Amino acid sequence: MFTRARRRRGTLLFILLAVGASACAEAPTRIVAFGDVHGDLSATRRALKIAGAIDDQDHWIGGHLVVVQTGDQLDRGGDERAILDLFERLSVEARRAGGSFTALIGNHEIMNVSGDLRYVTEEGFADFAGAVPMDPADSALQGFPPEARPRMAALLPGRPYALLLAQRDVIHKEGDNLFVHGGLLPVHVAYGIDKINEETRAWLRGDRSRPPILDGSDSPEWLRLYSRSPDEEACNELAEVLHETGAHRLVMGHTVQKTGISSACDGLAWRIDVGMSAAYGGPVQVLEIVGDSVRVLHERDRGR
Repeated sequence: MFTRARRRRGTLLFILLAVGASACAEAPTRIVAFGDVHGDLSATRRALKIAGAIDDQDHWIGGHLVVVQTGDQLDRGGDERAILDLFERLSVEARRAGGSFTALIGNHEIMNVSGDLRYVTEEGFADFAGAVPMDPADSALQGFPPEARPRMAALLPGRPYALLLAQRDVIHKEGDNLFVHGGLLPVHVAYGIDKINEETRAWLRGDRSRPPILDGSDSPEWLRLYSRSPDEEACNELAEVLHETGAHRLVMGHTVQKTGISSACDGLAWRIDVGMSAAYGGPVQVLEIVGDSVRVLHERDRGR
């Protein structure tokens, strides 16, 4: 009898452990996303701390946390290299800890690699001085003013910081969530998300010309259809995008939301560019997604 009772207790313990392990395995991933940071390292750090991703030394403490930044690290500020380097290091540290850190390519990254420097500040030009070795006789740099040449030596296709950007996506799917800088249309899905990502990477590596799919106001980098006041037709287009990709929502930056992170199309669209950089003076906010639960986190929420 004692043996049978002990076996029953052992069996019950095994069942409880198995159920507990199964519950842990099925726990939804915690995803945190934030938008445009435009050369502002302080705002970037604050967003990462709200997310619970870094400590005071800028090292990853997020464990299995998943973080997505939706592009526009460059322009309008003077901490651009520090942000690019931080994001690169965090992607390594997060992966080692079982989490992930993904930074996307924004339209301002595309502009800089293309030589469009209209939004670069004086501090931004100085920021890249000495960043990479530069040959004064480099013919690819001669069309740029002297103060811009160190920047372009780092950012032209095939150059060191363009190669860093070439490791990133334009469009990224994480679980049931699609992330992009500007927005997505059914035509982009039909073209192929993987194709857009790979063609962009090839251009950044210097292996091909810039993909035409990146150009124009309807491109994934520039689209604002869902970021202002989308009508029923726009929301129907978004619903088609999500249906075709098997996603539940689209998360995007690019267009400043003056009242903070907002949603549209009955929660299908989430707009997370809040103008947090010093260039805009907006609040620092991040979006938290856990399964079907979506909420906005503010600095006052740190530690909760």
